[in-house]
Amino acid sequence: MLSVGWLFLAVGVAILLAMWVTFTVTRLDRLHARVDGAWAALDAQLVRRAAALQHVAESPDSGAPDRLREPCDSAAKQALSVEDAKRNASVDVDEYRFRRQAAENTVGRMIGELADVAVMLHPVAAAELQEGAARVRVARRFYNDAVRDTRALRSRRMPRLLHLAGRRAMPQFFDIDDTGTIPIST
Repeated sequence: MLSVGWLFLAVGVAILLAMWVTFTVTRLDRLHARVDGAWAALDAQLVRRAAALQHVAESPDSGAPDRLREPCDSAAKQALSVEDAKRNASVDVDEYRFRRQAAENTVGRMIGELADVAVMLHPVAAAELQEGAARVRVARRFYNDAVRDTRALRSRRMPRLLHLAGRRAMPQFFDIDDTGTIPIST
């Protein structure tokens, strides 16, 4: 009788452990999907912000000072070319991340410099830059939150020991300086 009780207990523990592993693997899959979706949204907003900066630099009626047109255009083209290099798979993941962060920091600095002369900008151009910068801030926050949650679950002892994440790479934070804002003049 005692051995049957131990057998039921062992089966119960095995069932609970299997349920926990299934739940954790499912949660990890969802978190990784959330990271992928947040990266796609962030990437789209970064491209949109760089395109807005390029539009302001190239548009003759944007009101941007001539001394800033070439650096703004160069920064925007650099950010867009890094994205094209990733699509063509000509750089590895770490190099891409380093190049992308550097290019996006340059775009952010150029937007910050335009913020200093925002009174000269056409209101539509200023609004386009401000909206692009705000969308990047929000998208980056969502992405970094998703990365934080995924890394927190993956760093726990049991998911790490059981390799529940499989061969997926550990997601990395995307840190850029996105504090530059353009005041909208009305």
